[in-house]
Amino acid sequence: MTARPTIPVPGIPCDAEGPVFREPWEAQAFAMTLALHKGGLFTWPEWAATLGEEIKRAQAAGDPDTGATYYSHWLNALERLVTEKGVADAGMLARYHDAWDHAADRTRHGDPIVLRPEDFS
Repeated sequence: MTARPTIPVPGIPCDAEGPVFREPWEAQAFAMTLALHKGGLFTWPEWAATLGEEIKRAQAAGDPDTGATYYSHWLNALERLVTEKGVADAGMLARYHDAWDHAADRTRHGDPIVLRPEDFS
């Protein structure tokens, strides 16, 4: 099999093999999306449509579409589908967001972030 040449996309970091993630959370959001799709929560066309809608919404609100915010749109689409499918509600997502921020604040740079019960207080 012949490798396809990668075409650089402005704003998307790449290595010799193609696009790479800027931050670990981007890879995690990508992995969660694949796992939820494989688990049957949504179809791939449903995912693509939701992601496209989130990107269009952000562009209409002034996102410069440089590629730097792509995974923010990805995460918004994932949260939207999880909410629409009844897996979580907006309150639960906000609670985990706040807990994650709390855990990150107490974690030394370079150490893994671990959620603890007190992070939800």
